[in-house]
Amino acid sequence: MYRLTSKLVIYKNISKDSILFRLSNICQNFNTGNYIKEDLITEIYTEINRLLDISTRYGFNKNLWHNYLAFVLSMTENPFTLVSEKVGANEGTVNKFAKSDFHIFKQLFDYDFSPIEKELDIDCFSIITDYDAVVKSEQIFNKSVSEKVQKLSKSIENSKNNQELYQIITDFYKEYGVGKLGLNKAFRISTDDKSSLLSPITATSDVILDDLVGYESQKRELMQNTEAFVEGRRANNVLLYGDAGTGKSASIKAILNQYYSRGLRMIEIYKHEFKELPKIIAEVKNRNYRFIIYMDDLSFEEFEIEYKYLKAVMEGGLEAKPENVLIYATSNRRHLIRESWSDRSDISDDELHLSDTVNEKLSLAARFGVTIGYYNPLREEYFNIVTTLARRHPEIKLTDDELRLAAGRWEMHHGGMSGRTAQQFIDSLLGTIDIT
Repeated sequence: MYRLTSKLVIYKNISKDSILFRLSNICQNFNTGNYIKEDLITEIYTEINRLLDISTRYGFNKNLWHNYLAFVLSMTENPFTLVSEKVGANEGTVNKFAKSDFHIFKQLFDYDFSPIEKELDIDCFSIITDYDAVVKSEQIFNKSVSEKVQKLSKSIENSKNNQELYQIITDFYKEYGVGKLGLNKAFRISTDDKSSLLSPITATSDVILDDLVGYESQKRELMQNTEAFVEGRRANNVLLYGDAGTGKSASIKAILNQYYSRGLRMIEIYKHEFKELPKIIAEVKNRNYRFIIYMDDLSFEEFEIEYKYLKAVMEGGLEAKPENVLIYATSNRRHLIRESWSDRSDISDDELHLSDTVNEKLSLAARFGVTIGYYNPLREEYFNIVTTLARRHPEIKLTDDELRLAAGRWEMHHGGMSGRTAQQFIDSLLGTIDIT
């Protein structure tokens, strides 16, 4: 194995602390006979443990060694893979190195661990190449990455020659991208100082726009702007404002699911993290994806100044916001920044130019080119939401009249009429149904 990995050129930047290179060194020591049996077995089990950890986090199954190698190929960012995600297979001398490296990976796929197992009297490699994983909840592993990597693994297994192998891998880069930004849907600011700025969100909501009952004009306007964005046309920052529980946040999550396959990614950020916005933009501006920076429940009190970071990024800084980045925010406030009556007064004891203060506070909301209002439904609209949601669950046997009566009582004690209240009412009904 060491003989193979030492010949890698394009993928030479894979960490030397990776499972691949550490196993490679273990195999090298085994082949030279320069080892103590017990120590070598311990080193092997350490790498097997790391491999199992990755497999659990990404829901790998069957041949974990093949899945791991496909994972390495899919996550390694270098000039070749970054170009491939933009154009796919392409002409150039670099392809000679790429095909050579892919051939090495194919040999690693087919690597025979049986001499090591026989000599050391272990069977861990046989186990990981024919693994029956415990069925896990999708909340535990990163399904977004898992399915793509296992598909790549299976395709490499079935490849017949070097040209087909080259086409398989470059097609994968073109279709899905490379690295965490390519394979994941959504990200948040990392709290780990040792990791990179953006951390993948491994389990995202699977809501789609059709799940949201009503608000058709609002959803249509949001889709039109996002459609233009993913197609590379001019699009605007978007502010969804209005009453609580009306589907603002759910609409944005649904937009991500609808356009992810077309290159849309989402970065969730909170106002205390706004100082990181320039770093975020610098990290994503040259990638082949469209990024929505998502700010949920955005509002500011009078004493908070974080909005100044946001204003500078949206418009006004020396560096223009790149064309592959937009900001989508939700808020219960139309103007985002709380105003006091003294802001509106003609006379103040502590400020001479009150109009400047008011204009500064209003200017943030003005930088959202599209503003979409979400308001609490009227009574009949509320009952329509309730009955529509109920009919998605055949186990709910109540008639429409019974639903209306029960939903009316529910909303009087649970925050009034809204889409959220309607969903909570349906959940309460489902919770009383015996599913045994």
